Amino acid sequence: MIPRYSRPEMVAIWSPETRFRIWFEIEAHACDALAELGVIPREAAKTIWEKGGAAQFDVGKIDEIEAVTKHDVIAFLTHLAEFVGPDARFIHQGMTSSDVLDTCLAVQLSRASDILLADLDGLLAALKRRAFEHKDTVTIGRSHGIHAEPTTFGVKLAQAYAEFSRCRERLVHAREDIATCAISGAIGTFANIDPYVEEHVAKKLGLKPEPVSTQVIPRDRHAMFFATLGVIASSVERLATEIRHLQRTEVLEAEEYFSPGQKGSSAMPHKRNPVLTENLTGLARMVRSMALPAMENVALWHERDISHSSVERMIGPDATVTLDFALSRLTGVIDKLLVYPDNMLKNMNKFRGLVHSQRVLLALTQAGVSREDAYRLVQRNAMKVWEHGADFLEELLADREVTVALPEAEIREKFDLGYHTKHVDTIFKRVFG
Repeated sequence: MIPRYSRPEMVAIWSPETRFRIWFEIEAHACDALAELGVIPREAAKTIWEKGGAAQFDVGKIDEIEAVTKHDVIAFLTHLAEFVGPDARFIHQGMTSSDVLDTCLAVQLSRASDILLADLDGLLAALKRRAFEHKDTVTIGRSHGIHAEPTTFGVKLAQAYAEFSRCRERLVHAREDIATCAISGAIGTFANIDPYVEEHVAKKLGLKPEPVSTQVIPRDRHAMFFATLGVIASSVERLATEIRHLQRTEVLEAEEYFSPGQKGSSAMPHKRNPVLTENLTGLARMVRSMALPAMENVALWHERDISHSSVERMIGPDATVTLDFALSRLTGVIDKLLVYPDNMLKNMNKFRGLVHSQRVLLALTQAGVSREDAYRLVQRNAMKVWEHGADFLEELLADREVTVALPEAEIREKFDLGYHTKHVDTIFKRVFG
């Protein structure tokens, strides 16, 4: 985690203090269940909660113990025993380290998901507001980076809204999939701990029991979770890239907000660079890069190994912290995005009516001209616009083969911008309801 790209609430989920507190709660809830089953004294469970709950775990001290034991959970349990006293012998009864580690990771990823879902809600709200603001702001649509046909800037933002709505739905499912608890002991057979303990701990932590945990929770769940984060990051990049293109000097249809006192270049005082969306592109690459190792973690040896552990200690915090920051940054970009409708119209008219070529093509075919001949006629006049800066409408009206098939009034009608935006309401109804 790099502080430059981190937000405190998400970072706190992955702090050692939070991790050890979750470990304690897992152990203490398990003790409550064991006490209900009569495996340990009820007073011992009560003492564990009272003394352990009031403890201020010393991260440095735990690290010192681990330097000797070479085992993080044992180091924690040793430190916990210093607070609890003799009743500490009842902690971790029938459990294995993965019961604590995997269940803790499930809690952390669930909490991280809740923050990310809130981030997506904020982004969706900003996209919806700006989409309706520019619902009728006509702009040019591009394919291959080349002018295609007119659309509206609101439709562009509505597309992004629909995409991030799907992202949210995927994350809801991924959160549900990752939120499983394993308190099943060595090899996951419950030989030394009753399944009721797992059910009890799961309920207390807002999780559900893992049906078959071997000695670890199966990593296909984690692979899907991080893959989902990668897809969301790709959607972040898609929108960021669109803004970057629209901010290019020769386009300048939309632009990141440039705050008072902001500087664009150390050398060129005139620069206003799309630094936020460029940054988002880079952050998206990092989040995506963490999906592959999560998938490689699925193939563990037999009932468990720890080849996944080092990976998850990195990608758990880094992927969620980075995506949290990216979503927040993108929301700010959209919220303050500068939009230039006049430039949109100027750019659209740069090639003097060329964007209406399809309508003329279709009109000619409906007038009885073969598609091949109609395409030839329209393209012949369109190339004059590309190559000589001619006016497309004037060229069509001067083309005898075109005017024989179509009267002047009908040709002129094909240059109506409103034709291209007549179904915007339908699109918005589909997206926003």
